[in-house]
Amino acid sequence: MKKRSLWLSTVGALAAAIVLAGCGSTTYFAGRVLPPSGLLHRVLIAIQNPSSFTRGALEFVDAYYDIRYAYDNINKTYSITGYAGALPVTIQNMPEEQTGAVYGSGDGSLTFINYAKEATNGNVSGLNGVSSSVFVTRSQVYAFAASPSAHVVTAIDRSTSQEANLSLPGVYRVSVNTGGSVALAFVQNSDYVYYMRQLTAAQTITYAGGPGNWPKAAVDCEPQNAPLWCLLQVQSPDNIDSTGNYYGAPLKFDRPIKAVFSSDGGTAYILNCGPECGGTASSVTPLAVNPLIFQIGQQSGTLPKTGSLSFIPIPGGSSNALVVGSTMYVVGQQLQPDGLFTGNLTALNLLNNTAGSATPISDGFPGGVSRMLLADDNTLWIGMTKCNNGERFAKGQPYGCLTMFNTSTNSVTMIEPYLGDLTGIADVEGLHKVYVAQGGQVYIYSTHDGSAINNQYVTVTGTAYDVAYMDGTTDANNTVY
Repeated sequence: MKKRSLWLSTVGALAAAIVLAGCGSTTYFAGRVLPPSGLLHRVLIAIQNPSSFTRGALEFVDAYYDIRYAYDNINKTYSITGYAGALPVTIQNMPEEQTGAVYGSGDGSLTFINYAKEATNGNVSGLNGVSSSVFVTRSQVYAFAASPSAHVVTAIDRSTSQEANLSLPGVYRVSVNTGGSVALAFVQNSDYVYYMRQLTAAQTITYAGGPGNWPKAAVDCEPQNAPLWCLLQVQSPDNIDSTGNYYGAPLKFDRPIKAVFSSDGGTAYILNCGPECGGTASSVTPLAVNPLIFQIGQQSGTLPKTGSLSFIPIPGGSSNALVVGSTMYVVGQQLQPDGLFTGNLTALNLLNNTAGSATPISDGFPGGVSRMLLADDNTLWIGMTKCNNGERFAKGQPYGCLTMFNTSTNSVTMIEPYLGDLTGIADVEGLHKVYVAQGGQVYIYSTHDGSAINNQYVTVTGTAYDVAYMDGTTDANNTVY
């Protein structure tokens, strides 16, 4: 009976495609181009070491039927043509632009994927070695990356082929806002935040000649003989130089780890990692975006005039977050008396900047990279790494790296059994399921109740490290890196 239902559904989908073709249409949603595979629900999988001769591959599966091959030909599978990156670790998913950007940690490559053609669309040149954090703007004009080994944060303007490697020892993360106008950099074991700024022709002349001519808050300007970019420390505007750069008191945070941005783009919320990262107290600090904009001539607004910041306490930990309307869901690890950490989720009301009580979720690596994604049925999915190093594991309690949280009831519905580190989540919108990369393999879960869905026909050879729903309605269908 199941086979008959699958056959009827397949025939129906095929008939619909034929009708579209007969009407001369090659689009299927919001004007998007019907891809060569003909699939309307695709999950892209970043795979490491798929064979002894290949260090990376990008395969995609039919997420409607949960199969990796064509419904009528088991020998026909799907992959992105032309991909040659090594050890892919992240997929920056931009379905509105029918684009993805895949970073390979094995060779430092950042490759664009054309979702419409199911093929690569060139690489970003100018990255400095292997990056621990990398982003491109939605326009694909700018790219930013943090390279701990080279001790630089890289800023690239692809429209002019300008690139700058700005010195910042200890840098390990960059955060870029949705509109692609603000890029912040974060340093390990530091209480300060840094931002990039692109220079006007007049500023290039003024700042030429070395540090003596740079703005007072500048950490580095490159190239030094005729700088195109400057990296500045976030400081209060107690003093402003002739070019509009602040050089008042340095704004001190508490082990800031990353930034997420308000829905309207006007505020950067700095996540203060606190005890997770060797600091004092975990919190969130709102910061005005306008003074931090990197594009030429668009900076305006003010930072705290007295050098005093607002810290919203998040006792459960603050190392990652996701903004949903007027609510920010903050996740982190809380230090316990025995020296171990426990995972927590805290809902922060952005209308009055008050945090609710912490809800226990999966444990994870303190200050580590977690994954968060909103999915069907009012569910928020949270993935952790190294959950077997936390309090639950040490005390012999049930533990896992994946949590399903219901945002309508503000309760944890499920903590999935341990299957390894959770490194990727994809929301298959409207089909009430999520795909995850967990322990190096692909798994599927129902958003109705968190139950596992048969993944037999989507498993891969190699190590699955990230997943992305290529046909999402918006760019919000993207894990938070």
